[in-house]
Amino acid sequence: MRVLVTGGLGFIGTELCRALGQLGHETVIVDSVTTQVHGETPVFDLPPGANLVRLDVRDIAQRPELLEGVDTVFHLAAETGTAQSMYRIQHYVDVNERGTAALLEAIAQATSRPRRVILTSSRSVYGEGAYRDQDGAIVHPAPRTRQQLESGQWEPRDAAGRPLTMIGTPESLPFAPGSIYAATKASQELLLVAASEALGFSAVTLRLQNVYGAGQSLQNPYTGIISIFFNRARQGLMLPIYEDGKETRDFVHVDDVVAGLISAMTSDVPSGTVCNIGSGIATPVDELAGELLRAGGLDVPVEVTGQFRVGDIRHNFADIERARTLLNYTPKVSLADGLRRFCGWAAGEPVYADRLDKATAELKAKGLAN
Repeated sequence: MRVLVTGGLGFIGTELCRALGQLGHETVIVDSVTTQVHGETPVFDLPPGANLVRLDVRDIAQRPELLEGVDTVFHLAAETGTAQSMYRIQHYVDVNERGTAALLEAIAQATSRPRRVILTSSRSVYGEGAYRDQDGAIVHPAPRTRQQLESGQWEPRDAAGRPLTMIGTPESLPFAPGSIYAATKASQELLLVAASEALGFSAVTLRLQNVYGAGQSLQNPYTGIISIFFNRARQGLMLPIYEDGKETRDFVHVDDVVAGLISAMTSDVPSGTVCNIGSGIATPVDELAGELLRAGGLDVPVEVTGQFRVGDIRHNFADIERARTLLNYTPKVSLADGLRRFCGWAAGEPVYADRLDKATAELKAKGLAN
C-alpha cells in the first residue's frame, strides 16, 4: 500500500516507517524536522520505500496531491510536552489543532481519499486517570490545584477527603485535560471524528502512554523522562525526582506502540474506534530511576526534591483490554528489557549538554513549577 505518515522522522514515526518498509509498503513522510527534536544538524536515514517531503504539517493543505493513491494516513505530527505547552500556548494550539485541520483539508481537496486515518493521541486527555473510591465506585478526580501541590497533598482524594485507589484507565473515561498539550490532543480527536464521515474515511485513535526506546531524542528537555535521566546520569548529574517519587506512569516500548499502529491499519474495526496503547502497568518514577541506572550501569544520586509542575498528573496507567480485543494487541517488551535496549543504544550516541535545569528555570520564572 501507499501510506502517508506526518511526523514520520520523529521518534515513533521513524520506527513506524521502518516497519512499514519491511512490510513492503511505500511510505510518504511529511516532517518539518524541528531543531528541538532533531538538533541543529539533523542526520537521518530514510527506511526502504520511504520518500521525504520536508513540510510543516500546517502547510499540507497546499499539497493535496500528496494524498493521491494513499490508502492509510498516520497522523503523528504534533508538539509534545505538558510543561512547555503551558506557556507556548499559541504555538501548541497552532501546530496540533491547525496542523490537524490542514491535514483534513488536504484530504477534502484530494481527488482520491484515504481509506483510514490513524491519530496518535495521548493518555493526557484523561487528566488524572481512573480511581476506585472506598464505596467501590469508579471516580475521575479533578486536576490537582496549585494549593494542593504547594502543601504536598500529592494523592487525589474524593469529595469527602478519603483516599482513592488507582485503577487502569478505560477509554470510557471522559476528557479532563489538565494542560494545553492535553487539550490540543483532545481537540485533534474531535476534529478527526467530525470530518471522517463527511470525507468518507475511517477514523481510528490510539491514546499512547509514556513511549520510550532507541531513537528517542536525547536533546529535548521537555519530553521523555527516560532519555532526560539517561543523558544526565552519564554526565554524572543528579536525577531530580518530583513530588515524593511515588507518582506513576505507564511506560510502553516503541516496538509495542508500532505493533499497535500497524494493527490499527490492518484490523477490521469501525470508524471512531479509540484504544489505549500502553503496558497496562503503573511504575513509580523513583523505581524507574533505579531500574534505569541499573540497566545502564550508572551510579549517580537520585534526589526526591518535592518540586512539582502545574498540569502534571499523579497517576495514569492504561486499561488495554479494548486494544487486546479489537487490535489483538499484547505488549511484549518488559520495562527491564526495554531499558536495557535503550541504554545499549543511547550509550553509543553523542553526549548532549543537559538542558533540564534551564527548562525548569523557565517554568519557575513563569510560575508553572516550584
